[in-house]
Amino acid sequence: MTPPTNIQVTTITFPEISLRVRDAHKLRGYFGNLFQEHAPLLSNHFADGSLRYKYPEVQYKVINNIPTLVGIQDGGELLVELFLKVKHLNIDGQDIEILSKNINRQAYPVGVDADLHRYRFQTLWMALNQTHHREYITQDETARQAKLKAILTGHILGFYKTVGHFLQRNERIMIQLDLTESQTQFKNQTMLAFKGEFTTNALLPDGIGLGKSPSRGFGTIIKQ
Repeated sequence: MTPPTNIQVTTITFPEISLRVRDAHKLRGYFGNLFQEHAPLLSNHFADGSLRYKYPEVQYKVINNIPTLVGIQDGGELLVELFLKVKHLNIDGQDIEILSKNINRQAYPVGVDADLHRYRFQTLWMALNQTHHREYITQDETARQAKLKAILTGHILGFYKTVGHFLQRNERIMIQLDLTESQTQFKNQTMLAFKGEFTTNALLPDGIGLGKSPSRGFGTIIKQ
């Protein structure tokens, strides 16, 4: 079994500011514009506006109404460098003074483990792209569960690739789902999403996002 890889995750919260979950993308837009020279890491876009096709190493979330920034590896280093200087937020034209911020840096092991671990989606998991959605709605429950397990496995492997952890051929990620369907608005469209929990032998850090648009706060997980 491949030994776990230790990675650094940095979390910055603004505990005296209250926002809505759907405001997470506004945080992303504000800081991306404020620090345009760091756009590839901060907004997962290059200077010309083209998309950086990589798991986002800086993510913007609203957890329990608290604005939260999560930086993984180099993304965490950049957050600490930049956000100690930030004194204000501007959301929807409203200038908000930052009176306090909490910074937490923690090392997490990632990889396949001999034990099982349970995680909860703190924000909705958007699992399905257009092709997956067309297939999903025509399938029975058994096939749907199998598809969601395969998709979540892919999301975990994509995260592992970003942080430099690769499984051996004989290693497999096992997943058991406990999810319910929900809906969310994403770019003015109603999207099928999921809430709930999953159990897996994969080691994952608290606070990272899985699935579609983790940089906007979707699919945030916490270990139970």
